Amino acid sequence: MAWRPRQAYNSALWALPPAGGGAAHSDRGQKINSTLVSILLATTLAGVVSITAAAVFSFALLSKMVERLVSLSVGIMLSTSLLHALPEAFESQAEPHTLFAVLLGGLLAFFLLEKTAILRHSHHHEDDGHGHHHGHDKKEAGKAGWMILVGDGLHNFTDGILIAAAFLADPHLGLVTGLAIIAHEIPQEIGDFIVLLNAGFSRTRAYVYNLICSLMAVAGGVLGYFMLERGMEWIPYVLVFASSGFIYIAVSDLMPQMQRRATLRETIPQVILIAAGVLIVLALTHQAHAH
Repeated sequence: MAWRPRQAYNSALWALPPAGGGAAHSDRGQKINSTLVSILLATTLAGVVSITAAAVFSFALLSKMVERLVSLSVGIMLSTSLLHALPEAFESQAEPHTLFAVLLGGLLAFFLLEKTAILRHSHHHEDDGHGHHHGHDKKEAGKAGWMILVGDGLHNFTDGILIAAAFLADPHLGLVTGLAIIAHEIPQEIGDFIVLLNAGFSRTRAYVYNLICSLMAVAGGVLGYFMLERGMEWIPYVLVFASSGFIYIAVSDLMPQMQRRATLRETIPQVILIAAGVLIVLALTHQAHAH
């Protein structure tokens, strides 16, 4: 799940060409075709490049520290949602009360999603006569893994809409927006890989599922191209709903795992890694806005 620079968002929103211009039909058709191709290439590359870069970094350097690096993922997810995505949504023209209602609905929806997973697990084992304390933490982490994929897909979908808006406004703006989204995507995907590995996903499985979620950007790009105005209107609401998922996962699933390690020796690295996650997002966000 990646986050777009505010300048690119505003430029894409306000610099769109007016409908029904006076250009010749054939020229317009050629421009439309080239723009659509650019959108498809940009959204595909944004997903593949960011996922692959995050996977290489995660698998090569972080796999031996997955449990401890859950703290880094908490910092990345909370700062991305609370310091970047939600402020952008609330700075839009959307009604704040409605956005808060979407935030509440999203939190409750992810609660029900998790509750469904718990009830299915309990029903499957209710009469088998065995205890299930062993591996309980891994099962809890597994629920967070599936929920992270849902939220990631929604984030990638909105990225695709924004890339489409930027390309329709100006091809150069589209390129810059795509590059900025990749820069934001990589630390977020590192956090996602940490959660998935902690949830028991194999490296190959984590990569494939994340890659599938990244292709939601292509769907968002196509939708944004053909239904841009409606798509732009929905972006703040989709951002808020997706952010609610990351907030719920971090606070409800990942932080309780961290609380089980109660010694000072284990707490200090947790705090440092949460702060590192926040600083990573802030640094990349500042760099993207500067450009």
